[in-house]
Amino acid sequence: MRKVYTIAVAIVSIGLLWYFFIKPQDYQVRVTAKSNAGVINQALKAWNKTLPKASIRQVNDLNHLEQMISFGDSTHIYEWTITSVTDSTSHLVVDIKDADHSIKNKLYIPFTDTDFEKKSRKTVTEFIENLNEHLKEFKVTFIGEEVLPSTYCACVEHKTIQNQKAFAMMESYPFLNSVIGNNGIEVNGIPFIETTAWNMQNDSIVFNFCYPIIKKDSLPTIKNVVYKEFIGMKSLKAIYNGNYMTSDRAWYTLLDYAKKNAIEVDKKPIEFFFNNPNMGGDALRWKAEIYMPLSDSNE
Repeated sequence: MRKVYTIAVAIVSIGLLWYFFIKPQDYQVRVTAKSNAGVINQALKAWNKTLPKASIRQVNDLNHLEQMISFGDSTHIYEWTITSVTDSTSHLVVDIKDADHSIKNKLYIPFTDTDFEKKSRKTVTEFIENLNEHLKEFKVTFIGEEVLPSTYCACVEHKTIQNQKAFAMMESYPFLNSVIGNNGIEVNGIPFIETTAWNMQNDSIVFNFCYPIIKKDSLPTIKNVVYKEFIGMKSLKAIYNGNYMTSDRAWYTLLDYAKKNAIEVDKKPIEFFFNNPNMGGDALRWKAEIYMPLSDSNE
């Protein structure tokens, strides 16, 4: 009997030790979101910027982020884990810890609905509401595979981050328009961007903003303008409607399709734009064709 009692005490002691000192979170919130992991990732980062005292970083991949939010004398750590369920649905598991009052929270949480729990649920709910509003601002339609034709073009290179892509484009629009108009260069299509590098860990991108043009033996030498041949390739295609600031949301739709269908892609998206963002208007009427090139093994 004494042996049984000793074992029971040991089990309880180990359980308490794990609960108070090893268990990584004080509280956990689970919720379903109507989007894919990439869009949720970018929406989380954008929402974080609207909070007065908050920081966020991506941990290893798109599906894991760590967020720190200050509330008064406490710093709450939110560990977001995103798991795709369908093409348009994901499960979010949010592990939350109060860096300054963790033991106190763990002591009271089993017995009462604490302010910490209420704040945690409210914060996650606020993000989901923000995400749902964001999802109303754009539309992505997957089309399928298509071969992009080659073209000669005039380009300006930009090095920036994803959420600044549209601002870089808006700078280049009037510049390239003036170069073309003032030098008698003949346009041969709509403008596009050719991504040459994409770091999915820190969202940095390098891209060429280009106008297709008619190739001539003599073209003016203009600072920052490069004339080049864009080599067409077989790609996955989607149609994006919405503000071009978030046209990268379509990138993740194409990546998801490629992953689920075991298609290898070159993660250097290409976007063709049918509207000039400098002209304003209803953004949902803006259109862009988004392409994700297939890797050589799939062509």
